Amino acid sequence: MDSKLLEFFSYSTQVKQDWALLVQEQPCRYLNRKCVKVRKSAPQIAIGSCTVKHSTKEQGIVICPHRMLQGRKIFIDCIHLLSLHEPGNELHVISEISIPGGSVDYFVVSVKKGKVKDFVGVEVQTMDTTGTIWGERQAFLASQGVLSFDAAFKRKSFGINWKMTAKTALMQLHHKIDTFEHLGKHLVLVMQDCLLDYMKTAFSFDKVESAKIGHSMHFHVYALERGEDQSFYIDLKERMSTDRTGLAYCLGLQGNAQVALHEIVAKMEAKLSDSTLLKF
Repeated sequence: MDSKLLEFFSYSTQVKQDWALLVQEQPCRYLNRKCVKVRKSAPQIAIGSCTVKHSTKEQGIVICPHRMLQGRKIFIDCIHLLSLHEPGNELHVISEISIPGGSVDYFVVSVKKGKVKDFVGVEVQTMDTTGTIWGERQAFLASQGVLSFDAAFKRKSFGINWKMTAKTALMQLHHKIDTFEHLGKHLVLVMQDCLLDYMKTAFSFDKVESAKIGHSMHFHVYALERGEDQSFYIDLKERMSTDRTGLAYCLGLQGNAQVALHEIVAKMEAKLSDSTLLKF
């Protein structure tokens, strides 16, 4: 069977695994915990789909944002944007801090003696799907002898929602970038190269250029590569940047959101712990 499921519970489907055990344990190696991508109708069952193949693209398409956490690489690739970071400071990764315009997925934070010295925001955007991947999941397990073939899990088609994914990502960035630019900080969007390709065709990217440290809005674009052992890994392919004016130009919108620096810092310091420490 030519499965469209390329990564399942953070393992390549091209590599032999004990799939029955993985379905039982439902692991996510990127979160170091049980997979949190569950069925709405049965929340005790994790779907486990990380990466798929779709007819419009030969490459694998990442559909779970946690898959981009492999090796914590996306955070390490942001350290150069911490202009106030100094040797000896600790580096922490803190999730879900709210600011005007919404919540930011992660912050890479430079900390000295429990106090925040600098930070960079990191948003992760992977592709949304239309339809359901459940049929592909079940069909793959049947092909591996974990389940018997049955009409109850007949394969149904699914699609990639390019337009909504791209527009939603850019709109969310637009709502938040004013705050970062006002504070003199950086916001990074982490995404796959196929999403950037779509954005360039659907939106005005004339004012988004090669990465410059002085810009507030950065795009870190990753390719999904396949290793000699047939497992997958992410590789930083391209860096681009712009400012809030350039981002507004993409959408033809304007906005303004300002907040005192100490309000964001206080939220970060309240979350600092050994578990947020970025370990190499």
